[in-house]
Amino acid sequence: MASSLSRNRLIQYIRRNFSTYTHQHNLIKPNPSSPSIHLIQSTSSPSVLCRNVVNQNSILTCSYRLLATSPSGTEKVEQNKPVEGGSEGGEKEGESSNQSSSNANTGKSLRGAPVTWLSFLFLIATGAGLVYYYDKEKKRHIEEINNASTTVKQGPSVGKAAIGGPFSLVNHEGKHVTDKDFRGKWTVIYFGFTHCPDICPDELQKLVDAVNKIKEKAGIEIVHVFISVDPERDTVEQVHDYVKEFHPNLVGLTGSVDEVRKVARAYRVYYMKTEEEGSDYLVDHSIIMYLMDPNMEYVKFFGKNHDVDSLTEGIIQEIKQYKK
Repeated sequence: MASSLSRNRLIQYIRRNFSTYTHQHNLIKPNPSSPSIHLIQSTSSPSVLCRNVVNQNSILTCSYRLLATSPSGTEKVEQNKPVEGGSEGGEKEGESSNQSSSNANTGKSLRGAPVTWLSFLFLIATGAGLVYYYDKEKKRHIEEINNASTTVKQGPSVGKAAIGGPFSLVNHEGKHVTDKDFRGKWTVIYFGFTHCPDICPDELQKLVDAVNKIKEKAGIEIVHVFISVDPERDTVEQVHDYVKEFHPNLVGLTGSVDEVRKVARAYRVYYMKTEEEGSDYLVDHSIIMYLMDPNMEYVKFFGKNHDVDSLTEGIIQEIKQYKK
């Protein structure tokens, strides 16, 4: 009886140990229909059937057979290969995802990184180059404008402007004259009107004084001409009385509205009637004197900024340069 109890305990002990072992390794699956029979499965060998035996040797033999059915090291490796492969693939995927995330983080860090000293110096150099380029272009543009202005002012030495042309008017003596009547001598022409309150008298007086000085200093006779831009009021008699107040040789010209418009257009003269209170009015016009050579071709113009001396020297200089 005692030996039977000890054998039963031994068998129970072995069953518990193997049940625990096979449960951990997923080897033993109990058959609910046969409690005394346990099916031990292996991936490399067929199942082994162990029955309850009585003697101890049979129990040990069964135990040995059960141990022999456990998965070997090689089988474990083979069983774990897919898992390991999966883990390696997972590791590779993890590494690739980590690399992509690190690359993304690197891009983000580069985009959000502060400006380096090299980039800062590059920006400064680029800005300085642009400033230098635009400054140089601006100076060149200014020089071109100055050269163009000098070309217009210097007259025949560098080209002639499209100023002047044929005209037909009436002088202060009532005779019809044209531009051909003034050829052979140097001529200075001024456009104005007899009712001008201050500017025209000042400019005509300056012209008369300069012509007198030119004759004294250089012995050159200049014909000075006054052309009215107010044909409605400046009749022949009105012009005659007006020019005689400045100099006996000052020539006064007037004409019809169309004749005055044509000559003013030929000499690029601006004029416009400005209404005043009452019946009187003024004429806004260009304040320019034109120096014409003996062929009645344009040489140079002189504006209001010239005084008697500068006007005198300017005309003499242009005549000397023309004769060279």
